[in-house]
Amino acid sequence: MELSNQEVGFSMPRIGEKAPCFKAVTTQGEINFPEQYKGSWVILFSHPADFTPVCTSEFMTFATLEGQFAEANCKLVGLSVDGLYSHIAWLRTIKEKIEYRGMKDVEVKFPLIEDITMEVAKKYGMIQPGESNTKAVRAVFIIDPKGIIRTIIYYPLSLGRNFDELYRALIALKTADEFGIATPADWRPGDDVIISPAGSCGTAKDRMDGKEEGLECKDWFFCTKKIAKDVVLSKVLKKK
Repeated sequence: MELSNQEVGFSMPRIGEKAPCFKAVTTQGEINFPEQYKGSWVILFSHPADFTPVCTSEFMTFATLEGQFAEANCKLVGLSVDGLYSHIAWLRTIKEKIEYRGMKDVEVKFPLIEDITMEVAKKYGMIQPGESNTKAVRAVFIIDPKGIIRTIIYYPLSLGRNFDELYRALIALKTADEFGIATPADWRPGDDVIISPAGSCGTAKDRMDGKEEGLECKDWFFCTKKIAKDVVLSKVLKKK
């Protein structure tokens, strides 16, 4: 009898659930996840292997953008199924030898988890048998300050991530929380936001009659409003 992914241990956490807990050794010491990250957003991401070119380009990009994510109260945590000494050697090689798209002398300061046993990778469904039984795919989990999974993005081994989109998703999530709205396709700070559909016929009529100030309604279910870019950023980046 063939066993399913769930039966052999390839679990898949879901959006809205608590992030699975674990303790692990990393390049920045031991961590207790997500307990020690309470109060911060976290991007937990996996890569297939050290000393591989796509992963190298990604780690250089993430390390370069770490300050930008920090301004949004977001910490970065990486993972692969390689060992600690491999991680250390690879990150040293990145700093000393690799130049990519104008980035050089890049020091990766965020923790990179050692996961030789694949314990963490299996808890988060990072091992996809269709891709590899021994390598973690390029998984991304955006986890909120309460330890709840808010976004999950999976990429195959061959596809490098778009970091503009990861940052955009983080800012959009924070904006939705701060203002109680939703964000439309390709939204960026300063663009119109979506207001939840009317919950009653009366509210729908009021909206279509223009009685709710600041709304622009294309139809009863499709209403938007403007929130200025500086107002959004003052909230989500905690800047005045």
